[in-house]
Amino acid sequence: MGWKRGGRQTDGETRSIDRNALGIGIATGAYALSFGAISVASGLSVLQTQTLSLFMFTGASQFAFVGVIGAGGGAVIAIVTAMLLGARNSLYALSLGPVLSPKRTAIPVTALLTIDESTAMALRYDQSKKASRRAFFATGISVYVFWNIGTLFGSLGASALSDPGILGLDAAIPAGFLALLWPRLTGGSSSENRKMWALAVTSAAVALVLIPFLRPGLPVLFSALVAVAASLLWGKTSRPIEGA
Repeated sequence: MGWKRGGRQTDGETRSIDRNALGIGIATGAYALSFGAISVASGLSVLQTQTLSLFMFTGASQFAFVGVIGAGGGAVIAIVTAMLLGARNSLYALSLGPVLSPKRTAIPVTALLTIDESTAMALRYDQSKKASRRAFFATGISVYVFWNIGTLFGSLGASALSDPGILGLDAAIPAGFLALLWPRLTGGSSSENRKMWALAVTSAAVALVLIPFLRPGLPVLFSALVAVAASLLWGKTSRPIEGA
């Protein structure tokens, strides 16, 4: 359908945004089923699991949190690990701020909905500020609703079992992280892909070396520091030369 002159949305474009947002929400909700089950298998209650999805609402951080708890790590380590993984959302907020321009009273809700999917949709429809805002909120709300529904059904299903561990859900946590990581290893240019592969291998090696010596969760924190150091290094080397 395209766009009307002046950047205004057509009805067809609005329907396209809403359909895409709904599809993303349903797909993410299916993924949330595994989170709910894994969380209960890791020792959290249904209420605790649902609280994570209602208020933390960032998939990778939630998986990291319950993964550390399930492996026997402390709450502090689990929280710090989750915060490190969720820090990227603050970078999303910086890039989306001028587009969304939320009122002060709407900032908490807008921040909660600032996730990978809503950011990607907002940037996809950046031909118009109105379309970008609609894409952001339609996607964020859709994912939020279906993620929480999926979490509830997954956690209730696992809690109905006498021993949720028999499902082998502990293997789903690393599998889920690989699913999240793979697009970032293959989605860029060849030079970017090489950097991402080098970073992934180095971080994994650091974690593997430290596992026998540190409490569960701490090796992940040290591997995250490798990523931070690499980001700082690449940022310095990629700065433009003054006067160029």
